[in-house]
Amino acid sequence: MYDTMSAVALAKCAFQLHVASMAGELKDRKKLTAVQFRRYMADAPKCVVVFEACGSAHYWAREMMALGHEARIIPAQFVKPFVKRHKNDRNDAEAILVAAQRPEMRFTAVKSEDQQARAVVFRARERLVHQRTELVNAVRSTLYEYGHTFPVGLGHVKRIAELIEAPNCDLPALVVTECQDPLAQIAEKTERIKAKDKLMKRIRPVSAL
Repeated sequence: MYDTMSAVALAKCAFQLHVASMAGELKDRKKLTAVQFRRYMADAPKCVVVFEACGSAHYWAREMMALGHEARIIPAQFVKPFVKRHKNDRNDAEAILVAAQRPEMRFTAVKSEDQQARAVVFRARERLVHQRTELVNAVRSTLYEYGHTFPVGLGHVKRIAELIEAPNCDLPALVVTECQDPLAQIAEKTERIKAKDKLMKRIRPVSAL
């Protein structure tokens, strides 16, 4: 059983730390750099450390657990209702503290390094798919300006390529050249997506990425 709870508003340059009793009585407020925060928590009595879910929350949660603290992460949408004034680090830390002490509050499981690494792979694949879709739509839009209409979808890229490469293509030479470049990028991204798919088959699926 812990006597205190520390709520931390993470930021790139400085962290806002609010320390309170488990009953909610505020004991201390501090603004610390990442180095100072790590040093402070290494010397602090073991407590519950709470973060709002953000880019580095899982990393810092693991760091706190390594120091012997209990780490918890609250989804951002559950913290927002408790921000009473203008959004800043101090008010965010206060909101995290209040939210964490609600008996019905739901916390996010802290991800391991391996889980986060796998999530990076999934996001990278999604990014490639998004970029490829943008390229396909850009080529379709260009061809539409010259009277050529193609349905939405990757399955029609082959027909587009056949039009571009046809000896009797009725498109201006400059347009043909400008379409060849995104088509080459589409092919390259397709190969990279296939490589990601092979990698994803070798790793265990991670829920709630």
